[in-house]
Amino acid sequence: MSGAIVNVRHLARSFGGKRVLDGIDLDVGAGEFVSLIGASGVGKSTLLKIVAGLDQPTSGTLRIHKPGKPAEVRMMFQEDRLLPWRTVLGNVILGTKGHEADGVDILCAIGLGGRENEYPSVLSGGQRQRTALARALLHQPDLLLLDEPFGALDALTRAAMQELLSSLLRESPRTVLLVTHDVEEALLLSDRVIVMRSGKIARSLSLPGPRPRARGDAELARLKEELISSLLHDEGAPAPSNAARLERALQPHD
Repeated sequence: MSGAIVNVRHLARSFGGKRVLDGIDLDVGAGEFVSLIGASGVGKSTLLKIVAGLDQPTSGTLRIHKPGKPAEVRMMFQEDRLLPWRTVLGNVILGTKGHEADGVDILCAIGLGGRENEYPSVLSGGQRQRTALARALLHQPDLLLLDEPFGALDALTRAAMQELLSSLLRESPRTVLLVTHDVEEALLLSDRVIVMRSGKIARSLSLPGPRPRARGDAELARLKEELISSLLHDEGAPAPSNAARLERALQPHD
């Protein structure tokens, strides 16, 4: 299987006196797609930044490796981070030399063929994210890190980007670690979903069958409701099963 292997052991990260990550142990296999979900502030993005090399742990170890060669790691953010003074192609090939033809090919593959000489200002939000994805994939990373990459898109564009990512990964498999607040996105795209709580891994859920999965799948719908209920509880909101009890408690009394 193509892709890097990620091994995290006893990883911790503190900011001041606050412990954001607390003893994380995580193994991601070559070619595996793993999503991190959880309430805001549980350490998902901090963990991703440490894996990307953009932050350092307070303690613990991280190893990213691939047999025979160093592992190439690329990260895509929620913001497209395109340079407005560079063309679409110029943004895609940023940091490389002699890859213009490869850049044109990947733009064609993501549906932006013929737009390579335009500037980001004339692109839609979805097209800008496609360009950012093309830039990340041009380097053929062994490990692709995605931090809420489709979070700012409307529902239809987000669904289109999810299908595009799935298609590209079928053609060129690699290891992916995704941070998302969209439970359905995690279930559709991933081999495994990691639920984080208070800086720890609370649950690791391996998903049935190959990816990508059908949006109308009954088992995924059940898992979605279960995970959302758990996450709502983490946020301090009442779980759906307690809705009737809450309604009764809020009724005026004689």
